[in-house]
Amino acid sequence: MITSVRRTLVMQLVTETTGRLPVTAHLAYRADDPFAVTVTFGHDGLVLARWRLDREMLAEGIERPVGEGDVRISPRATGVWREVRLEFFGAPSPDGDRQHAMVLGWAPAVLSFLDETHRIVPPGEETVALDGFLAEVIAGG
Repeated sequence: MITSVRRTLVMQLVTETTGRLPVTAHLAYRADDPFAVTVTFGHDGLVLARWRLDREMLAEGIERPVGEGDVRISPRATGVWREVRLEFFGAPSPDGDRQHAMVLGWAPAVLSFLDETHRIVPPGEETVALDGFLAEVIAGG
């Protein structure tokens, strides 16, 4: 029985000064953490950032804008080319500014990855070992 899915995609980091830069996005999903997709962004062998995303939010963000806080996901279409836009916001600095990153990915590739996760744990059938979860929360303070 398959209990995890990993996929590496090339996405585009969007910057104001240089436009789009290619970055690798390593997507990972595990049945024992059924609500989350971990995305590790890298470039030239360096890890730039790692985010845990809500799997359902990622799926919904391909079709319509979702998110209000640190993570926002929305569809983007240019002709027949369908992308998903991932926006990440850092903690506010003392002067009120927030770091911001935008990454664009090919929506059909992300959907293909999500389809594989749905074969492992179908939407609506996710479960969490509550005792283990509570022990983690209590241990974390």
